[in-house]
Amino acid sequence: MHHLSFASDYQEGCHSAVMELMLATNRQQHEGYGTDAICESARARIREACSCPNAAVHFLSGGTQTNVCVLDALLVPWEGVLAATTGHVSTHEAGAIERNGHKVIELAGEQGKLLPARVREAAASWAEDANHDHMVQPGVVYISQPTEYGTVYTRSELEGLRAACDDYGMRLYVDGARLAYALACDVNDVTLRDLARLADAFYIGGTKCGALLGEAVVFPNPNTCPRFFTLAKQHGALLAKGWLLGMQFEALFANDLYLHVGEPAIQAANAMRQMLVDRGYRLAFDSPTNQVFVELDDAVATELAKHVDYSFWEKPDSSHTIVRFASSWATTPEDVRALAQALDEV
Repeated sequence: MHHLSFASDYQEGCHSAVMELMLATNRQQHEGYGTDAICESARARIREACSCPNAAVHFLSGGTQTNVCVLDALLVPWEGVLAATTGHVSTHEAGAIERNGHKVIELAGEQGKLLPARVREAAASWAEDANHDHMVQPGVVYISQPTEYGTVYTRSELEGLRAACDDYGMRLYVDGARLAYALACDVNDVTLRDLARLADAFYIGGTKCGALLGEAVVFPNPNTCPRFFTLAKQHGALLAKGWLLGMQFEALFANDLYLHVGEPAIQAANAMRQMLVDRGYRLAFDSPTNQVFVELDDAVATELAKHVDYSFWEKPDSSHTIVRFASSWATTPEDVRALAQALDEV
């Protein structure tokens, strides 16, 4: 049996549209550090897609690098960032935010989501504490769309978070590493325009969404961090061949490709969920996007790992394991059928 990998959504190279543009422009010369014509064109496309003509758009290489730079731009030294305990900055960034001098203040989430009431509670707790001058002040609310559990924020929830931030003088930052999969899923009602209207900063993920590499940071108000270029340089995040990053988004935002590139992943994930339920497996979380969480007997998980790469998620008890299968823009129906066959044979 061919070995399958559903371990993550960044294991393929890139969408053919990206590769074709890279090949077509490979021998051209460009100015460095993202000041070239391709980056400018990509910025214009992103501004148009977000209905935000004055937005500042910056291209960085990867998600952790982006989170470090943006949070450093949004926070002053005595502030920290509110995040769900399951948030990426809380769990899988090796303390990068703390190493940069900002505390991650973890709050309990619901199915991965940080809801407005809990944000208000945390902000009010700091404001009302007589000793708050000795404490890290909540300065930014960090969320991801979709969440680490594959769930998506509704427009109403984002509006609630925006209102909480406004009431307590905080900024709202949206990690969009898998944003294409949120935009493509059936239950989503949040658009790029909504993000530009409600967030102080967000990024449009490329690495996991059809690009070879790259993330596009959007500051809807360009004055939010007017020296972000220099800040990125300080963090070693300014790529000399910046056109390589801009090129990814030039291709992904031509003909609205980014709005549709996640659709094969959603179709594959939905097919996987149905296939698992049909076989009597229990889905651990109600995820509508490209991440599928399923509970397996430990013996099944061990045997399946010989043929299929997946991500360990958690142990609900001593004899079961919750694993994650992640589809991507490149996942095919044949891949799903092969996974079904592998499960049938364990």
